[in-house]
Amino acid sequence: MAKRLKIYGLDYCSTVQKARAALEGVGWQIDFRDVKADPLSPAEWQQMLDNFGEKLVNRASLTWRGMSEEERAAPPVEMLAAKPALMKRPAIDLDGQFFLGWTANVKRALGAE
Repeated sequence: MAKRLKIYGLDYCSTVQKARAALEGVGWQIDFRDVKADPLSPAEWQQMLDNFGEKLVNRASLTWRGMSEEERAAPPVEMLAAKPALMKRPAIDLDGQFFLGWTANVKRALGAE
C-alpha cells in the first residue's frame, strides 16, 4: 500500500513544487489542494489554524508586506480566506500529524532529505 499524505498550498509556489517532487520521488502519493483554485471554507481555515497556530500566517511574505494595517488587524481566519497566498506553504497533513513549510526537519520526518 502506498504512503499517502495531503498537501495544501499554491500550485505555482516553487517551495510547494519542490516538496511535491521530493515526496513523490521517495514514494509518497499526494492529495494536493491548491487553496487559491479550490478555496478553503472558513471552517477549514479555522481547522488549519487549530493545527498549525499563528505561524500559518506568513508574516514574511510579499502578500503580508502589501497589506494595510487594517487588513493585518483582521482575525487570521479572515485574512487567509481573503488572501490564500498569505498561507505559509506547504501545509502537510499525514493522518493527523501536521508539518508546515519545507524545512530540513520536515524533509527528515517524511524521508525526503
